[in-house]
Amino acid sequence: MDGKAGERVPAGTQHEGVSPSVWRYTMARRAHLVIDAADYFEVIREAMDEARQRIFMIGWDFDSRILLPSGRRWWQPGRRRKFPARLGSYLVWLVSNNPDLEIRLLKWNFAVVKYLFRGTMLFDLVRWAVRPRIFFKFDSAHPVGCSHHQKIVVIDDVFAACGGIDMTSDRWDTPEHRPHDPRRRRPTGRLYGPWHDITMVMEGDVAAALGELGRERWKIAGGGDVQPCQPQDTSPWPGGLEAQFENVEIGIARTRALYGDCPQVSEIEDLFVEQIRRARNFVYAETQYFASRAIAEAICQRLMEEDPPEFFIVNPRTADGWLEQMAMDTARVELVETLQQADHKGRFHIFNPVAVDGTPIYVHAKLTIIDDEILRVGSANMNNRSMGLDSECDVFIDTARPANAPDANPGLREKITAVRIRLLAEHCGISEAAVSAGIEEHGSMARMVDVLNRDGPALGHKYLEPLPLKDLSETERALGESGLLDPERPDEMFEPIERRGLFRRKGQLMRLRLMKRFKRTKRR
Repeated sequence: MDGKAGERVPAGTQHEGVSPSVWRYTMARRAHLVIDAADYFEVIREAMDEARQRIFMIGWDFDSRILLPSGRRWWQPGRRRKFPARLGSYLVWLVSNNPDLEIRLLKWNFAVVKYLFRGTMLFDLVRWAVRPRIFFKFDSAHPVGCSHHQKIVVIDDVFAACGGIDMTSDRWDTPEHRPHDPRRRRPTGRLYGPWHDITMVMEGDVAAALGELGRERWKIAGGGDVQPCQPQDTSPWPGGLEAQFENVEIGIARTRALYGDCPQVSEIEDLFVEQIRRARNFVYAETQYFASRAIAEAICQRLMEEDPPEFFIVNPRTADGWLEQMAMDTARVELVETLQQADHKGRFHIFNPVAVDGTPIYVHAKLTIIDDEILRVGSANMNNRSMGLDSECDVFIDTARPANAPDANPGLREKITAVRIRLLAEHCGISEAAVSAGIEEHGSMARMVDVLNRDGPALGHKYLEPLPLKDLSETERALGESGLLDPERPDEMFEPIERRGLFRRKGQLMRLRLMKRFKRTKRR
């Protein structure tokens, strides 16, 4: 199925050998961007309830103890309403009520030991193991230091989800992100903080493509061959879910580290660089981390132009976990400070969303919108690991593609605009109409936030604050610059520091870093 160089590859076929940045273009009959896990868990439970042949779940983590919603929002007359609340019991219930259904779960192998301390999780693994139509596998088919990070669900090769949300604990939240919401509770009963996330659900050929990707990964992980699902007339698309996009072409991009017979795949990194270079007016991004050298280099080059686009990045205040803070937060400070030197027109902005009581909202989403022409969502963060180490999958809509051109898909760009305005309204705690009017009046997203959102704490609603940068010690700066905890490729961990890290001998970042060091030394 691989195309040869120079050949035009039709939609729905692989792009390896044709484009370094896209694995496949294929069509979706319907697609919908699901914002925050409260809605996503309802959507995916409703879809699983209608599965006929196979549920294929691929994730960084699964926790069988999480509770599934009742489905009241999506419930339609005639659908089943009674089911076990816990994910682990629900999967057993599904195969017990459908003799033709199989369920496959593929998870990163790092937390095998942790499962022993998850109470009923170990019991669920045993229950799944004794049922011949539930298959659970830990994925260890990657170099040391890499992880399996994709978050994909494929049902009957007809319906699929791809984005940032794992079906695990500490994910559920509503767009209101209320402080101390009693529903935001771990299986242990302990509360956790506000959490923002995004996933795309899709129907049609794109689901078959993601199903193929999943079956390939299952085989690489040692699970053997799995056959595609048989064609079927029905779809598990939830009856109450209105599609935002119809008959739209979806692109799929991946990251995969070199391992055994599997070649290095860095489509996601190449696609980020291409899309940033293409931006004319703005890049809006939500990402858990901002630590990618390749992405920062591409942004730096754009910021140094005479009339650069606006870069508007939504980030968590700090990474989740001590090791992540040491790896990602330190690199973020170095990159942001360097980009600010290049930002001669004041077009680079990075914000942290805050709840009504001042509690930081954790951003786990991985979304990019460029000029309202490109809408991209997936599992890849803007860090080095997602560019070349961890297994990742992103999906995107590009209005410049012939299948998505205005004459073929009218109103598509306006729908992407509506998504961006919806997200800004959620983060700012104001109406979508106010966001649109504010951008129109003040000329940019950042200026709108500065004028309309500055009184968020006083007015008692959510708001975006400029991300406060931590003061780094010399040791922290050296660690962040080295990329030791966030390398770009598996073999980088064994290379000399001058050949890796955030600042290499070539590129604008290196030049600006030397200027920054000179100024810091001069001040002393």
